[in-house]
Amino acid sequence: MAKRDYYEVLGVSKNASDDEIKKAYKKMAIKYHPDRNPGDKEAEEKFKEAAEAYDVLRDPQKRARYDQFGPEGVNGAGGFGAGGMNMDDIFSMFGDIFGGRAGFGGFGGGGRARKPQYRGGDLRLKVRLTLQEIATGVTKKFKVKKKVTCSHCHGSGAEGSGATEACPTCHGSGFVVKTQQSIFGMMQTQTVCPTCGGEGTVIKNKCKECGGEGVVNGEEVVEVKIPAGVGDGMVVTMQGKGHAARRNGVPGDIQVYIEEEPDKELLREDNNLIYNLLLDIPTAALGGDAEIPTIDGKVKIKIEPGTQPGKVVRLRGKGLPAVQGYGYGTGDLIVNISVYIPETLTKEERKAFEDMRKSDSFAPRASIKEKIFKKFRSYFE
Repeated sequence: MAKRDYYEVLGVSKNASDDEIKKAYKKMAIKYHPDRNPGDKEAEEKFKEAAEAYDVLRDPQKRARYDQFGPEGVNGAGGFGAGGMNMDDIFSMFGDIFGGRAGFGGFGGGGRARKPQYRGGDLRLKVRLTLQEIATGVTKKFKVKKKVTCSHCHGSGAEGSGATEACPTCHGSGFVVKTQQSIFGMMQTQTVCPTCGGEGTVIKNKCKECGGEGVVNGEEVVEVKIPAGVGDGMVVTMQGKGHAARRNGVPGDIQVYIEEEPDKELLREDNNLIYNLLLDIPTAALGGDAEIPTIDGKVKIKIEPGTQPGKVVRLRGKGLPAVQGYGYGTGDLIVNISVYIPETLTKEERKAFEDMRKSDSFAPRASIKEKIFKKFRSYFE
């Protein structure tokens, strides 16, 4: 099953600060910690999921790789050791979590909620790339249908100036407070105002074009720059190019999923390319030249006389480049050599082979047999 988006797991935007990510994680850790939810498998899974997300997003380097390439970019970098935390550890975090806006017993306090910032939805695209495109990097253009900012109200959702007023339910604070008895004593909780959704204001006259949303349906041509060296399953993220958000919020992202188009001649193994060369018997015995396909075009390699099946020729630097930030240099082109044995022979060819069979020079030497079989054995070890 595909992993959920880590930002979605923690309930934060993709431009959230480190402090916001930390607070969001701590809230989830308190809510779903196994000590507080004994025997609840769903809560345990949510706790582990939040810990994995936090482990990636709290680390600047992991977060940068995740933002660009998704879960593949961090190689399943979860497994954060939050399972060892106890309730005392977590409750010691309360001061940071609630910031004076809600409290347990004597921890509480008043204050004003921060105005919520809406976030636009993400768009997901898929692109198939050839090895040649992967080797150099490529820019792809897409025409996408998405939510765009309303040009009539410029995203505010209101028709004209003075079209908003303070929310009558929360009186402009954006939240409502409830006090109730809990296992921790009197607990004061702060929830988003159901009338204004936490904005503190309501629109009196909604925009006639967008109906107060601040966004309308539209389309846009976007250019996606895909770096060299990407692999099948990677995700390239274009931040801020997704759906526009309600009322001038933060736009979503475009996530471009990479599919690698199989090449007719070359196989890929990480950053190396593999070509299987099939020689005829005369060339293997006498030597000569063989033409090899590469990313840059065809090249010739020299075949030594007496070349045996299983021999490997490595062309340095003829593979694929490493993705920036994931390594250095360029892979190699590995040529695996096999020898073709004819399945049908003419009368003259059969006589020639019968004459060769009578000669001791055509019988394989023990050293050659051992060398070839040793290579084959290594494939199964």
